[in-house]
Amino acid sequence: ARVSAPVGGAGAFLSAGSVLPGGRVPVLSLAAPGPSASPTAAPAPAPAAALAAGQPQRTAAFSADDGKFLDELQHKAFLYFWEQTDPVTGLTKDRAGNFADGDRGIASMAATGFGLTALTIGENRGWISREQAYARALTCLRRLRFRQAHVQGWFHHFVDAASGEPLPSSEVSSIDTALLLAGALTVGRHFAGTEVERLARDIYERVDFPWMMTDGGAKPEQRTLSMGWTTSGFLAARWDAYSEHHILYMLGLGSPTHPLPAESWRAWKRPEGGPLTQTSGPLFTHQYSQLWLDLRGWKDEGRDYFAQSVEATLAHRDAAIAAQNGYSTYGPRCWGWTACDGPEGYRAYGAYPGGHDHDGTIAPAAAGGSAAFTPELSVAALRFMKDQYGDRIWGRYGFADAFNTDPRWRERFNADGLWRSPDAVGIDQGAILLAVENARTGRVWKTFMESEHARRAFGAIAS
Repeated sequence: ARVSAPVGGAGAFLSAGSVLPGGRVPVLSLAAPGPSASPTAAPAPAPAAALAAGQPQRTAAFSADDGKFLDELQHKAFLYFWEQTDPVTGLTKDRAGNFADGDRGIASMAATGFGLTALTIGENRGWISREQAYARALTCLRRLRFRQAHVQGWFHHFVDAASGEPLPSSEVSSIDTALLLAGALTVGRHFAGTEVERLARDIYERVDFPWMMTDGGAKPEQRTLSMGWTTSGFLAARWDAYSEHHILYMLGLGSPTHPLPAESWRAWKRPEGGPLTQTSGPLFTHQYSQLWLDLRGWKDEGRDYFAQSVEATLAHRDAAIAAQNGYSTYGPRCWGWTACDGPEGYRAYGAYPGGHDHDGTIAPAAAGGSAAFTPELSVAALRFMKDQYGDRIWGRYGFADAFNTDPRWRERFNADGLWRSPDAVGIDQGAILLAVENARTGRVWKTFMESEHARRAFGAIAS
């Protein structure tokens, strides 16, 4: 599901579109993080279901010192998307060096979706002008609408950032397309009534959701979606159990042109007689969809996904506290496992049912991506990490993707007393940026949830 490196075994779509010249985005003189462009705590609209039930929803309140820290944290995360998005294609790089130059040249569709949403945050917080945000969004969406290779509207996981050419090893990914669409529709709603909104709608309405559900019609009775497609056919793995796929199914249910049937929402497995934390280990599986979907107060046949994501986050913290005598990195203010870089490569760390998979590595995006679930605990953890380790893990774009202080990895230490990832990773920076914004203002939730496609999706589930 969530991978931050090209995956093998997939062929490229043949019609890759025109190759465009590219280059590194010049560093602009962005406004330094100062007082927030909006109050630190403000009412945030809830989903229609919660509003109808009379359940008011509010965002978290933070201290003035917390607010200053969050301003800097968000500004650095935003800077990743501003500097690591190609100026010609509008595609955002999957990862980049955080402590020194490290241009990988590979973009991901998921990172691009986060980057489109980041434009709305950057404008609202005064880091770029409305004209700058609009121009960048227009560049990206024109590319996606008219020149980017796709299959039935679905995009490749990884592409060359400068040319848009799909990597030969990259699959056409259903979840990465969904995260891209979430960002496109968010920035479209932000610029309502403009070409940006029209392009976002066109890109969304082109996606053939039943095609991905039925394996191109070969399995007409199938009601769960495949994870992707290659020139060899559809991937056998399916979105058939609780994971990060809520946004994928919601977009399918809300499509005005190629909608999923309502029964597809019921087709994927939920745990019986236990919490969702029993089915999914890495925290990103609880976070990604709810960076756009405001599920506070909404119950799906009695299941409260927001509350259970809070529970999953607390379970991760408890697990780190329980393991702190065995691993020097862990503690009550240093916790959080997700898919991230590790001393031995990229790995899906998590509090899995029946056992935990960890090695002393902490990903700041685990706590940061849960900022809307556990705001006080998440911010306390992030502030501790920065105060405790400083520039050893805090680079141009904020936190290193992951770090590990445990002595058993001493031979791999690459900073004073610890191992750190040399990179910032787009989807992790995006999780921090969006989750913190929702915790502070609810603005990403509000923008996405007030759209027609969100209302259609919730209506389909309720019908």
